[in-house]
Amino acid sequence: MGFLDFLTGTTNCPKCGTPGAKKEGNQVRCLNPTCEWFDQGLLQGMFGGPSPGATPPASGQNAGDFQSHNNVASAGNVAGSVTIRYRNFRGQDLTFVADPKSVVQKKNHVSVKALPTGQRVTLARARIQNLRELEAVVPQRVAPGQEWPTPRERQVLGYHMKYGTTSPLYEKIRAKYPNW
Repeated sequence: MGFLDFLTGTTNCPKCGTPGAKKEGNQVRCLNPTCEWFDQGLLQGMFGGPSPGATPPASGQNAGDFQSHNNVASAGNVAGSVTIRYRNFRGQDLTFVADPKSVVQKKNHVSVKALPTGQRVTLARARIQNLRELEAVVPQRVAPGQEWPTPRERQVLGYHMKYGTTSPLYEKIRAKYPNW
């Protein structure tokens, strides 16, 4: 909890630990859609208009803990975005909305730019609940059945991609691996 958070009424959700929850009297309204105390109206105030199709969890809702609304507004409204369901090391279920073009896979982790902030988030592949959906959205660098580039080809591709230059060898390799 921040030094002056008592003035704005924001705190961490006591149920799931998500920062940014609002406390009004004895009611807590959480930003996390998987939390029992989730409040759609709180997201509407942060991100704007409604998002059809998204609903709060139906199990374990206590009357009076949060005000129920019909629509959720989130960064998921962005065309072409992907929603990632993630369970952190504490066992908390978190939801990230990310740009599928920003997905970078590094060994056992996936790094994405979270929307709407654009901040890069690194997630363990083993903890992503909808990993197959995420992998289906991510463009493949090599066509199915095609061999991966050799280390030398990867070096040439990486160099010219990094510096925005070209060469006959690069063009030849690029024709062989157009999605690289």
